[in-house]
Amino acid sequence: MRIAFLTAPEGVEQVELTEPWQAAVDAGHEPVLVSTEKGKIQAFNHLDKADTFPVQEVVGETSADSFGGLVLPGGVANPDLLRMDEKAVSFVRDFFEQGRPVAAICHAPWTLVEADVVRGRELTSWPSLRTDISNAGGTWVDEQVKICDHGSNKLVTSRKPDDLKAFCETYLEVFGAEAA
Repeated sequence: MRIAFLTAPEGVEQVELTEPWQAAVDAGHEPVLVSTEKGKIQAFNHLDKADTFPVQEVVGETSADSFGGLVLPGGVANPDLLRMDEKAVSFVRDFFEQGRPVAAICHAPWTLVEADVVRGRELTSWPSLRTDISNAGGTWVDEQVKICDHGSNKLVTSRKPDDLKAFCETYLEVFGAEAA
């Protein structure tokens, strides 16, 4: 399965990109780095610059229907930048409209809020997003990983980097079941 990993040109939390990416590779999937601009993205370890990664596809030049699922890594700046880009927001919304599975960790649900896809769903995130999720019609829960199958697709969310092991196992299980 081709899995889109959507990030802004900078601000993604590196471990929230690299661990789910490697888990996808190890499970036999094809992760694809999608961003809002060509070139490379700049990852961060909290507030410190980390590695750069080459962008493989650009929103507006690719579509949700060429992927089996979507992973949204966190980082504070990453989803904040994505939610300001209408093409990125539309790309995310398309996965929900097409019934494809989505996984988001840490601050990434900010992009889901902007895409107006959390209404009626239960999800988790970094705790500071609780009010944003509630105001968007979602129900925030404090759980390591949460699967919500409200609507035509499944949404997997986790709170923070400490939850990555459970996040990776769960999103791969859900994506695999959806593909079957």
